[in-house]
Amino acid sequence: MRQKQAMIEAILFSMGESVSKKQLMTALDIPEDLFFYLIDQLKRKYNRKDSGIRLLELDGSYQLCTRPEYYDQLIKIVNQPKKPKLTDVMMETLSIIAYKQPVTKQEIEAIRGVKCDHPVNKLLEYNLIREAGRLDAVGRPILFRTTEEFLRCFGVESIKELPEIDQDKVEDFKQEAQEEVKYALEELEQN
Repeated sequence: MRQKQAMIEAILFSMGESVSKKQLMTALDIPEDLFFYLIDQLKRKYNRKDSGIRLLELDGSYQLCTRPEYYDQLIKIVNQPKKPKLTDVMMETLSIIAYKQPVTKQEIEAIRGVKCDHPVNKLLEYNLIREAGRLDAVGRPILFRTTEEFLRCFGVESIKELPEIDQDKVEDFKQEAQEEVKYALEELEQN
């Protein structure tokens, strides 16, 4: 049993990125119930406060990572990784993708009311979103969805953990958007 646990540990350490449950079960040739038992044991081992490493679960995949409270010491040895700077426009675009995924650029633009080429390209560059195929419609537009990096950055295991959107606020936003459009149209008519 300890040898199988050590094998999972070795794989996760060596890969340096998340590894799916299926890949781990195949590599160890173990059933699902044993896999979850071993993962639970590793979580207990690494999620203690006296451990410098933690075991992350990211949408059915697993990864060993440094505990955030030790980043300051780690940075003294390695160059600090650049954290993406997200503008309000990028956050708005990312929010739409996170809650509506998979979604096309045209759908994002319809919600935002403006072009979104730049924020989508930056989010792709930061690996917070990825292409998720094409919509079976005229022009076959690209579909976008969030990535594991998105989950890591926002500290959630799955998109199911994203906060619920208050429907009253959604209605308020719709009302504000309609008023803005009406005002813009009136401005155009007067000119």
